[in-house]
Amino acid sequence: MTDQVPPPPPEEEENEVLRAARERQQQREAADRAEAADKDAAKAKRGWKTAAAAGLGIGSAAVIAALLYANRGKIK
Repeated sequence: MTDQVPPPPPEEEENEVLRAARERQQQREAADRAEAADKDAAKAKRGWKTAAAAGLGIGSAAVIAALLYANRGKIK
């Protein structure tokens, strides 16, 4: 007996429907990648804003401490 091997599938030419479906899938994947990149960029932007706010708070505290130190003789 011989093994029956199914014939290879015929190579399909890409018609306009298949081409449109493939292009749509590529666009969707590109949009997903762009959205993921935007989310990563948004996280980075929030990071610098948080750091700036912390720096502003620390700077303000330093100025207040310097004023209190400079005026400590006048308070007594």
